[in-house]
Amino acid sequence: MPSERLLDACATLRADPSLSFDYLRCLSVVDYEDRFQVVYHLWSREHRHKLVLKVDTTVESPSVPSVTGVWRGADWFEREGHDLFGVEFPGHPDPRVLILYEDFEGFPGRKSFPFHDYQEW
Repeated sequence: MPSERLLDACATLRADPSLSFDYLRCLSVVDYEDRFQVVYHLWSREHRHKLVLKVDTTVESPSVPSVTGVWRGADWFEREGHDLFGVEFPGHPDPRVLILYEDFEGFPGRKSFPFHDYQEW
């Protein structure tokens, strides 16, 4: 899904009575090296069904609109996605650092982050 349509899609998924995705279970970022993907795991408590929504963004300028206006629970997930992967979430009400210290350099969730003494098996 294009990120420009994300907020409309999320608002519909939550507000439509036949869908009622009222709970954001998890939001994660996946590094595919050529792009990032923000993954939303949604749950409808009323209908007891789940949905996974995926949005791609670029590595050069990773940005996906904040969904905190739709699901307040996205707050910490989006802050974590920014800390670890550098994905910007325009519209986020509190973009402070969550996990790392304020002057930490780099994004340790990225595959390109240099971990010392680490070997792939």
